[in-house]
Amino acid sequence: MVSQSESGAVQGDDDGMLPNRVADALAGQVVLVTGATGFMGKVLLEKMLRSCPGVTTVYLLVRDKKGVSASQRVLDLFTCPIFDKVKQQNPEVTKKVVGIPGDVSCPDLGLSEKDRALLCDNVSIVYHAAATIRFDEALKTAVLLNTRGTKLILELAKEMKKLKAFVHLSTSYCHLHEKVLYEKTYPPPADPHEIIECMETMDDAAACKVTKKILGEIPNSYAFTKALSEALVAEQIEKMPVIILRPSIVIPVWREPLPGWTDNINGPTGLLIGAGKGVIRTMHCNQEGYADYLPVDIAVNGVLVSTWDFLYNKSDRRVYHLTSSAEIQISWAEIIERGRRITQRVPLNNVVWYPGGSMKKSRLAHLICVFFFHFLPAIFIDTLIFLSGHKPIMLRVQRRINKGFEVFEYYANNQWDFNSDNAQVVRKLMNDRERREFKIDKEGLDIDSYFEDCIRAARLYILKEMPETLPAARRHMAIMYWVDVVTKTVFYGLLLWYLYSWTLNLTSFIKRNQGELGHLV
Repeated sequence: MVSQSESGAVQGDDDGMLPNRVADALAGQVVLVTGATGFMGKVLLEKMLRSCPGVTTVYLLVRDKKGVSASQRVLDLFTCPIFDKVKQQNPEVTKKVVGIPGDVSCPDLGLSEKDRALLCDNVSIVYHAAATIRFDEALKTAVLLNTRGTKLILELAKEMKKLKAFVHLSTSYCHLHEKVLYEKTYPPPADPHEIIECMETMDDAAACKVTKKILGEIPNSYAFTKALSEALVAEQIEKMPVIILRPSIVIPVWREPLPGWTDNINGPTGLLIGAGKGVIRTMHCNQEGYADYLPVDIAVNGVLVSTWDFLYNKSDRRVYHLTSSAEIQISWAEIIERGRRITQRVPLNNVVWYPGGSMKKSRLAHLICVFFFHFLPAIFIDTLIFLSGHKPIMLRVQRRINKGFEVFEYYANNQWDFNSDNAQVVRKLMNDRERREFKIDKEGLDIDSYFEDCIRAARLYILKEMPETLPAARRHMAIMYWVDVVTKTVFYGLLLWYLYSWTLNLTSFIKRNQGELGHLV
């Protein structure tokens, strides 16, 4: 017989009798997490607390921010709805989590001597996920946070007396010259130590001037500094228990603990919201191309499973790809089309225009459409907003969208693939219980249902649009549909009338001047 698990996976009657070696690998461990206030960091912390209850203590390296202390920021972290499920299971679970004041972008990580000693005496596993993920981040800022921060965390880990694993969260998009990326280390685009020293000694203005020269053909500071960070970790492979994980584009939760949840509008979520609101109507990209996406809960499961493989199986695997395109590929056109269908069924509030538009292979055609369908309507709407006595916003929104396009176009018009042999091997080593509780496969995925969960969650958690507003949103969407139809009818009618009038005038001109034209010929 089989039964249905809480997550929807089919399990056997004696499934619970199987060992959970992934959870066991973290039992009794003291963990340090950097970047726990970020999107993936939150989900990693939640999953660890909920599915690895034997973990002893989780230290979070958290900087003071805007006058809020590290300890208070940790308390605030647990008000996030992503932690509701684990708090219901164990109201005391938050006591395992301790905030440590620090900052990976500061010398010596901003740690006090007391806190440094505490970590060095107790921590056995480090998850280093802290990084700036802004693609347009200033090079100096990105180097000090992403690259020097990694160097400083490694130096701290070297002092840890009980260290068993240093897990570095990189990205599968950090070696962009490799069209097929394998689970191995690659030489960095520059010497990371020299780049760190260079940025430490330069002021911001000087660093800005040399950015293009330093980056070379690499399109942004994010990919550059993450490649340098990987190189620093790779230097320690023979000296320390380090592994490198390369997640791809991490997207909202698929299954647990909260389907569709995210805390940002990066990646496809931003595209779906922009298109759903009617403010994105054209994109320059190869419609048949695809990117590699991974739901954050699957990515986090991959992190914990890789840790288990390294600790329990004593494997010599040091690089793992947490990617999906070897099994599932969704084109850019399919994302937009599915999103359009779903936002018509689950519309966003106060859409500016009925969702539509298309992708353009021609950059010139895209730019023409940006002018006519993005900027001109934005100016028109801002004028109405201004005349009503409010502050115009649409032109500012379109400028932000246009800036985002600059990053998007590079990735949308290039193609990369990722070998994931190590991840596939580890999957086969898992038993049925582990595969269910730490799911890292696509079994059971319904893409439309997942996209709908993402849009519903975006309405609620990002846009703060409550479920009870859906009927009004549907009525507004119906109105905007007819506004769109009427506007297009008038526009194309006027265009046809103009062409017809122009043709009549041209014909009349030719008839009137037929003799002279014949003489010229």
